[in-house]
Amino acid sequence: MPKVSIVIPVYNVEEYLRTCLDSVVNQTLEDIEIICINDGSTDNSLSILEEFAKKDNRIKLISKPNSGYGHTMNLGIKESQGEYIGIVEPDDYVSLEMYETLYKSALKHDVDFIKADFCRFEGEGETIKFSYNHLSTDDSYYNRLIDPQNDTKPFNFTMNTWSGIYKRNFIEKHKICHNESPGASFQDNGFWFQTFSLATKIYFLNKPFYLKRKDNPNSSVMSKEKVFVVCDEYEFIRKFLDNNPIIRENTGLKNELIAIYQSKRFNNYLFSLRRIDEKFRKVFLKRFHEDYVLAENSQELNKHFFSEKNWYFLQLIINDSDRFYKEYFNIPSIFKKTKLNSLLNFLYVVKKSKGNLKRIYNFLKAFRMIKKLNLFDEEQYIKKNYRLNLSSISPLNHYIFHGFKENKMPSDEFDGNYYLKVNEDVRKTKQNPLVHYVLYGKKEGRSPNRFSTSKTTDNDL
Repeated sequence: MPKVSIVIPVYNVEEYLRTCLDSVVNQTLEDIEIICINDGSTDNSLSILEEFAKKDNRIKLISKPNSGYGHTMNLGIKESQGEYIGIVEPDDYVSLEMYETLYKSALKHDVDFIKADFCRFEGEGETIKFSYNHLSTDDSYYNRLIDPQNDTKPFNFTMNTWSGIYKRNFIEKHKICHNESPGASFQDNGFWFQTFSLATKIYFLNKPFYLKRKDNPNSSVMSKEKVFVVCDEYEFIRKFLDNNPIIRENTGLKNELIAIYQSKRFNNYLFSLRRIDEKFRKVFLKRFHEDYVLAENSQELNKHFFSEKNWYFLQLIINDSDRFYKEYFNIPSIFKKTKLNSLLNFLYVVKKSKGNLKRIYNFLKAFRMIKKLNLFDEEQYIKKNYRLNLSSISPLNHYIFHGFKENKMPSDEFDGNYYLKVNEDVRKTKQNPLVHYVLYGKKEGRSPNRFSTSKTTDNDL
């Protein structure tokens, strides 16, 4: 029995496949099997797989007609013989010590599954850019055993199936599988939801091992024509919640899982509404509205599982979907640069600085440096702070004077909460962490985020 089986579903990824396979076959954990399933590729993917399989007898190659991601993954998991099972998407790659680290920790704590933080990346070679992604914003959930049936907070963690490994016996015992609907979009959602709902021992590591590609134009989630695939996936999850004997017999657990399900479904419906072609948005919003009117009438919505922003949008979708559409898709236009807005924001800085010329100068200098260093992600900040849509205050001004006090994140590149945590002198003076960093901290060698203290190099990956 191999220690870990690594399942790689492959469909038309010749551009990225060699990098992926190199990272898997060179794992420091050598006792692995690598199950590659070619799902009817029409490019050179199969030839690349055959080339690697000839060189490494740990690779088990299966080639079949195209049947979609769900069927492909189920076949790979069924063929797995390992103690634990990992998943690697063929346009991504992994650090060389990933499976050794995960396996040792999983074995030590005897978990149903273990997951770790990850990085997203875009570009190649010298232009490659990484961004650290934390599964949890709460550090107390790392490096300890958790039972998600008693503590449901992990359901709020980043939703992915590939940054960890799963005990094969756990998967087989509960008959956990992917939805075998046509295509490849969102079919990891059902698998993810089943594992979190049925596990009783899970573990999270605050180290990044998995490298997730952001810029594959052929990624299934990029398709603007797949309108209702997310609806199909969440119908699959609902059937699981209604029919699974363990959940069905525990009314309290089932009610809580349904409330979580409605929150997760909302997030993915909202993502799909942005993703699909504009010509389909109104018809999708109609389905969105109908599904959540039904959920409200069935008393399945719990404000506790929604952010303030999403609860606000949810009420609009249920009660006034036309207003929601206008407000949601007109957000960017509010921040078009005008002379009046520039004047209003300058006056706002003067007011907040109480007319102190030195403070005004420092703030204006900091604004320029923040922009130059790309440390503030305006689009991301607007999405997470929806009330700014109705304000004349610029997002950056809002973060500098208000957002950092509310523990808001200015971007993936700068973590203000981390900066204040490790720099007690800055925290005591109650200075804005981003302003302090660009004016003083960068020159002093202070770290803008936790990932920068152990920056990943090409040699490490």
